[in-house]
Amino acid sequence: MLNTIKDAPLVLYALGDISLLSYAPAISVIGTRNPSSEAAQKMEHVVKPLVKDQWLIVSGMAKGIDSLAHKIALSYKSKTIAVLGGGFMHVYPKQNMALFHQIVKHGLVLSEYAPDVRPVKYHFPERNRIISGLGFGTLVIEATEKSGTLITVDQALDQGREVYAVPGSPALAQTKGCHQMIQDGAKLAHEAKDIQEDWITIQNLITE
Repeated sequence: MLNTIKDAPLVLYALGDISLLSYAPAISVIGTRNPSSEAAQKMEHVVKPLVKDQWLIVSGMAKGIDSLAHKIALSYKSKTIAVLGGGFMHVYPKQNMALFHQIVKHGLVLSEYAPDVRPVKYHFPERNRIISGLGFGTLVIEATEKSGTLITVDQALDQGREVYAVPGSPALAQTKGCHQMIQDGAKLAHEAKDIQEDWITIQNLITE
């Protein structure tokens, strides 16, 4: 799938089960590093059913939504891929070291950076094209109006991927980015079925 995206990585370093690179269905789950108190409930409602239906979850192992997405997948012994913004010898954030080892053991960790390369700020927007590129679509759980999450969304759209956004309370800063995406044409993800039905429709079109 990455061969079809703009600026495809020339090399990928991998730890874990590389067969997951050809696994389907897969969806990228992303969002703010500072989720609201509603975020866990949203993920239980939308992401958990996908995981229980054996969808592969792709994310970036960052604080907040990314970490929650990986943990939901691991808790149900499902598939997950983490794409890092640095080499494997410099896991970031450091508090996710245990999560990193869990994903290596039960899923797959990827990076386009050599193991000894430290993460720097511009690596994270760069790695986002890989996160969006590995999935059938990108699901945004929460995002502020000026969130870095929007970079991934732009890349997903540029790659021809589906984009879904979960709505929330209009009083929360963490939902304003999602509401803006929906106004701009992203699909409103009210429940997992909204995503599952799109996947089935696309598969039926391919087989016809």
